[in-house]
Amino acid sequence: MVGVASRPPAGKVIDSISEFHGDARTDPFAWLRRDDDPDTLLFLRENNAYADRMTAHLAPLRDRIQEELKARIVDADMSVPIRKGGWWYYGRSEPGAEHGIRCRVPAVDDRPPEPGRDDEQILLDENTLAAGLGHYALGVYDVSPDGRLLAYGVDARGDERFDIGFVDLEAGGSPVRAGITGAYYGGAWDAAGENYFYTTVDGVGRPCQVWRYNLATAYATEVYTEPDDRFWVTADLSRSERFVFIESHSPTTSEVRFVPATAPATPPRLFGHPRSDGVELLVEHQGDRFLVLHNTDAPNFVLSAAPVDDTAAWSTLLSHDPDTRLLTVDAFRDHVVVQTRSAGRRGITVLDHDGNRTGLPFADAVHTAHLTGNPTYATRHLRVAYSSMATPPAIMDYDLDTGEFAVRKRTTVPGFDPARYRQSREWAQAPDGTPVPMSILCRTDLPRDATAPGVLEVYGAYEHAVDADFDLSRFSLVDRGAVYAIAHVRGGGELGPAWHQSGRRLAKRNGITDLLACAARLAEAGWTAPGRLVALGASAGGLLVGAAANTAPHAFAGIVADVPFVDPLNTLLDPSLPLTVTDWDELGNPLADADVYAYIKSYSPYENVRQARYPAILALASHHDARVGYHEPAKWIAKLRHLASGGPFLLRTDLSAGHGGRSGRYEALRDLSFTLAWVLDAAGAAA
Repeated sequence: MVGVASRPPAGKVIDSISEFHGDARTDPFAWLRRDDDPDTLLFLRENNAYADRMTAHLAPLRDRIQEELKARIVDADMSVPIRKGGWWYYGRSEPGAEHGIRCRVPAVDDRPPEPGRDDEQILLDENTLAAGLGHYALGVYDVSPDGRLLAYGVDARGDERFDIGFVDLEAGGSPVRAGITGAYYGGAWDAAGENYFYTTVDGVGRPCQVWRYNLATAYATEVYTEPDDRFWVTADLSRSERFVFIESHSPTTSEVRFVPATAPATPPRLFGHPRSDGVELLVEHQGDRFLVLHNTDAPNFVLSAAPVDDTAAWSTLLSHDPDTRLLTVDAFRDHVVVQTRSAGRRGITVLDHDGNRTGLPFADAVHTAHLTGNPTYATRHLRVAYSSMATPPAIMDYDLDTGEFAVRKRTTVPGFDPARYRQSREWAQAPDGTPVPMSILCRTDLPRDATAPGVLEVYGAYEHAVDADFDLSRFSLVDRGAVYAIAHVRGGGELGPAWHQSGRRLAKRNGITDLLACAARLAEAGWTAPGRLVALGASAGGLLVGAAANTAPHAFAGIVADVPFVDPLNTLLDPSLPLTVTDWDELGNPLADADVYAYIKSYSPYENVRQARYPAILALASHHDARVGYHEPAKWIAKLRHLASGGPFLLRTDLSAGHGGRSGRYEALRDLSFTLAWVLDAAGAAA
């Protein structure tokens, strides 16, 4: 059968900490990690062909879904223009084009421009950049403060490594220099637009160095190197354009340095205090002070201020609230904006210079809202993005003087009628009695008689919250009578830091049992039945659905594991792999702690595949994934076929993509329609 190891491994793979257990363990599928092994590539290609054969009967449904998805896209569209300096910036798309076109027009007044102006300047045509590439992603797009130059970075492989080029916008978009290779996301200009700060990665893909590239000399100077393997670095320009912030951060600790944007060669200066384990901070600049969001003795974070000339002298602006997590701080000339999360919902609070607070009002009980596109420091409006599971995204401007919203754009979805759908919040009860929330979307006429197909999405890690936002792809399921639920399990950030802490390290199993409790609740409440329910988990969510399949394979009709982290023990034992050292903060270090080793081994999806009947499983991988190696799902599927019954167990690997999948708005629809058709088939609704 395709997927079972076709030859013995090159040698036995022994645990590097075999003293922690009685007998050495061998891994018959370890050869699948060898990227240069022709047998590995053959295995991946054979599995792609096998998956295509096993799903050939779904081709008509895939085609219909792909056409549905395509029909929901507005071919020729334009984003809401953003004012910065003397220009309005926006993006637009053209019919049939895979990628967007980034443009600007001169700002003749305060009114956003209408489409089709003759004085439009194309800054970057991404279709031209992507031409001839097997993969394309833009990871750097940064106009200099004076609007004269553009830095842009392209990933042509899918491994999240970007080549940065520079364009002289005043000279008709002509390239200045080829620039920089092997950079990571983001960067920062100095005030004069003469130097560009960027990051590079080490051998395991960790962004660890900040460099300053001088465009006149084409010479890069090392600015800062982070020596601790647990920490990543970033470089960002403050909204005030006065400081470049260099942040070192692990999942639980951070430290900030800053460089005056007017003196870019100045050595970076430490902000506040040296790093302290468990203390995180986020810094912004406003006038004669810095704003710092931090969790010193405050798990939900507090907001403090510090003088620019004494960054260790902090005074509190917003005290700790045990019911509200402070997420981010944004500084404007006359206001401070704090984004929050309370009771699982996102909120936005505005503070003026006198400390008066205003919470922005939102209507839907289940929704998400966040700041977007606010580059101007001296603004009187806040640009806000708002949506819910049943409400297409809207871009709104909030007037800081009047407290009123002005809708600048509602996403047009051809044929979409929000009255056909309803959303709700449901609570499951975990085995230890903890209530676990779910966000649910369905048609208004859905019967609650356990006959509907169901989809249960989960993530549950890194304090990342899966917000109840709008996703067009869900409606190809919901319109066919499915109920779509998101399980906000422990390990995520939906209910604050304590929710995250209770689902990480030696409490990771809580996320697995929470997921199973949510599946059981959907059945008990009549939303669906186990024989019609498909679990969906991507990346860290793939760990949870894979572990749930081992624990209670009867709970699901099918499982989709997208770029799944299903071999955590072997990955965490190898510090040479990307993300391993930083993941020790989240899951523990099995190289250093026997209890951690035993605990991870007890729930690892790969380690615990057993001789039992499993649901149908679709594993999706990407060959150039820099976050979760393709070998993890490959080994997992091979082991399932070797030991388990049931299934089928399918592996599909994109040989030209990375962790985020295929690029291009139409190209991505082919893969998405494949997955959605498989989900409907597994749930018994593939008519």
